[in-house]
Amino acid sequence: MKIGVLLSRIRIEEKLIFKAAERLGVDIVRIDDRDLIFDLGKKDFPEVDIVLDRGLVHSRAEYTLRILESWGIPTVNSYKATITCDNKFLTNMALIEHGVPTLRTMLAYTPESAIEAIERLGYPVVLKPNTGSWGRLLAKINDRDAAEAVLEHKEILGSYHHSIFYIQEYVQKPGRDIRAFVIGDSVIAASYRQSDHWITNTARGGISAPCPITPEIEDLALRAANAVGAEIAGVDIIETPEGYKVIEINVGAEFHGLIETTDRDIPGEIISYLVSKAHKSTVEPVAS
Repeated sequence: MKIGVLLSRIRIEEKLIFKAAERLGVDIVRIDDRDLIFDLGKKDFPEVDIVLDRGLVHSRAEYTLRILESWGIPTVNSYKATITCDNKFLTNMALIEHGVPTLRTMLAYTPESAIEAIERLGYPVVLKPNTGSWGRLLAKINDRDAAEAVLEHKEILGSYHHSIFYIQEYVQKPGRDIRAFVIGDSVIAASYRQSDHWITNTARGGISAPCPITPEIEDLALRAANAVGAEIAGVDIIETPEGYKVIEINVGAEFHGLIETTDRDIPGEIISYLVSKAHKSTVEPVAS
């Protein structure tokens, strides 16, 4: 059994995955996206049974997964799930279409229409880039002056992606949100991400603490992952006055904070899931 791991650099999570594979007697083939060259009309790729995407550069990962899909090489996650989760708008649409509770969101294309959308929602709101991770480039907008200033900066300095204004209702969190980690049809661990700041990502200084996996959290996380077709994912959940709601879904989720709050062997369970899927793929046709 050979598992290819697509990566951009080796973080704590990748080191733990490599150690788990060694412990379980599974060979790892490291695939650095910086070294890849594809002849699109010719299959030329290391001999592996399955590929785990742990890449940090979304465009490279998406293109690579699409090529591997055409060559019949199973991947986790799939190209479709990855391209959906890498795009907040596509994720939001999938959640809505599958009846998964999420935050009210507005989309606008010009600063003028964005101001109108913000005022329909009511201050404060959160302005997010449609793509991005680690809580970067989020802006809490408290009034019209702030809205006009941020929108002007985004329009003049931003890329194409920043000219799509993605506006979400602001919810006063109880100093935390929830990261639930899904592997296959199970939620294997969950943690509270706590912070005095309104952004609670561990990448921004949030502290992980144990969170019990209640039936409600488990059901919501699995429904969210199924909505986007993700097999291994971190599902971010917020507590609101109306109940739990999904914020976003991360297919390349970090788990170094989560692992400190659980006795589950997250990297080991990732490897076991990949081995099981690879075995199934040898007897079942790969879905296109």
